[in-house]
Amino acid sequence: MTSVLYDVPGPRAIARNRVLAVVTVLVVGAIIAFIVYRLALSGQFSATKWGLFTYATIWEQILAALGKTLAAFGLAAVLSVVLGFLLAIGRLSDHRWVRVPITAITELFRAVPVLVMMMLLYYGLPSVGVSMEPYAAVVIALVVYNGSVLAEALRAGIESLPRGQKEAGYSIGLRKSGVMRLILLPQAVRAMLPVIVSQLVVTMKDTALGFIITYPELLYLAKQLSSNVQFGRPLLQSAFVIGGIYILMCLLLSAVAKWLEGWSRRTQKRPGGPDATTATIPVQPDDPRLHRDGTVTEVISVQGERP
Repeated sequence: MTSVLYDVPGPRAIARNRVLAVVTVLVVGAIIAFIVYRLALSGQFSATKWGLFTYATIWEQILAALGKTLAAFGLAAVLSVVLGFLLAIGRLSDHRWVRVPITAITELFRAVPVLVMMMLLYYGLPSVGVSMEPYAAVVIALVVYNGSVLAEALRAGIESLPRGQKEAGYSIGLRKSGVMRLILLPQAVRAMLPVIVSQLVVTMKDTALGFIITYPELLYLAKQLSSNVQFGRPLLQSAFVIGGIYILMCLLLSAVAKWLEGWSRRTQKRPGGPDATTATIPVQPDDPRLHRDGTVTEVISVQGERP
């Protein structure tokens, strides 16, 4: 059991911490009050600025743009995870002719910014006679970048596992594909789940870059709404509404990740769960399962320690 040394603060330290807390709250409150004052002074809370969002047709457009955003994110998220697994497995290959090209491709994809990739696909390919829809350009750019980042995360997760995990798999007769699929990948995914979810959140936010290539997602709609002269060009109002939708989607994705993490922990504690490892136990000479050659007819699963 690990013990942590901690010095209990004395009366002076407690008083100092309280003063610092009060000063911090006052400073933050003053900054917020100043921002609200400037917004009110410039008329950002007027009914004219917010009147645009009282029309049902505007919210229908927002829902349609939200659907476009989720469509690009959903497909890009699934393909990014698939590509990440493939690239990670390729980088861990024992064959040099597989490992070296995959490593080069992964590093190249990670080095190219998502926006540059989108512009190359949408504006660059037509110059060589290949046209591409904005949706395809957005999805491909997101998959290429985020898949390479996830590949590196999964590779690091697999290599961080104890070497005994791999050797134990080989000792019971599994091939490398079986060791990777049944032993290493499940543990690496559980260990790197926060990183995977964090990267998926980045994927969802990067869909906003699609407005550069005229993909009609949320940010593209926000730009159109902010240029409405009739309602006084509600730039901040559009940013608040669309930004709030992005924040809500990120919170929902984080909640799903938290649920998955809890479910994974409950599964680990369950008898016969993912952490159950295969092992043999000593048998008596007169045990009916013992063969003449010293082998046993069945293998007993016991709950092993977490890696």
